[in-house]
Amino acid sequence: MKILVTGGLGFIGSHTVVELQNEGFEVIIVDNLSNTSLNVLDGIDAITGKIPAFEKLDLRDKHKVQDFFKRNNDISGVIHFAASKAVGESVEDPLLYYENNISALVYVLQELQKKPEANFIFSSSCTVYGQAEKMPITEDAALQQAVSPYGNTKAVGEEIITDVAKVSGINAILLRYFNPIGAHPTAEIGELPIGVPQNLVPFITQTGFGLRNELSVYGDDYPTPDGTAVRDYIHVVDLAKAHVIALQRLLNKKNVAKVETFNLGTGTGSSVLEVIKAFEKVSGKNLPYKIVARREGDITSAYANTDKANNVLGWKAQSTLEEAMASAWKWEQKIRS
Repeated sequence: MKILVTGGLGFIGSHTVVELQNEGFEVIIVDNLSNTSLNVLDGIDAITGKIPAFEKLDLRDKHKVQDFFKRNNDISGVIHFAASKAVGESVEDPLLYYENNISALVYVLQELQKKPEANFIFSSSCTVYGQAEKMPITEDAALQQAVSPYGNTKAVGEEIITDVAKVSGINAILLRYFNPIGAHPTAEIGELPIGVPQNLVPFITQTGFGLRNELSVYGDDYPTPDGTAVRDYIHVVDLAKAHVIALQRLLNKKNVAKVETFNLGTGTGSSVLEVIKAFEKVSGKNLPYKIVARREGDITSAYANTDKANNVLGWKAQSTLEEAMASAWKWEQKIRS
């Protein structure tokens, strides 16, 4: 079966391609290489022994998307990662995010809508919950007004998919990630931020390696045990495996609704200071950091209730925070050597 993975050379996309190939799927990747490198293909090959098909394509180009689907009319499923994903950047440049995250999604769905049936996995986010009223967050929690344009593109994306599924042969699963971290245990692929990292863990590992002078911790006055923001950090390999399980659910027609939603997390919240301590433990380094003002768009706390993913999807996160941090550190050392 041929599976299209959009944004398949990105952080989560590349790890998902590995898991798909390990399960025997034929993968075709489209990526515009705006936030990754072609070298990721070599990493996928090193792990799986197979280079997936790849096409450089910007999904904002509607005619090129149409042409791609005409040439690849035997695709059995689509896993849609392609999107810009930095909260801070989205606040500064909202139109970039609306164009990239919404128009690309629409153009892909327009092509899938032409098929008698199609299977679609959407890379969503726990940002759709905003600052949820109670923890842990279940899939039934009310969606809050997004605190960033990035979060809004995920909420709007979910609405678009739901509306289209009602009037087409598309079946979809919305996967709401919490905070993906880590790297493949082989250190052949991992997170490759271009420029200054927007996410916590690559900034930690770069600081640990000496590329950054110190880490900025945004706020220590949150109503949490140590005053720093709390998130649910999930190992990227666990997250990747969930996509394969979700895809198989659709392919085997096990879904009970046209659109299903699952939270993907560990079910445990960790504070920024706890993540720093986990890194110091696995690396043996003292990490220089300073407390600075809170960042616009950040919420106090978010961690998942994973009962539905565990019991209905049949998936459970396996790795600990320390294991994820150790893999991220191994990857950082590999790419700097």
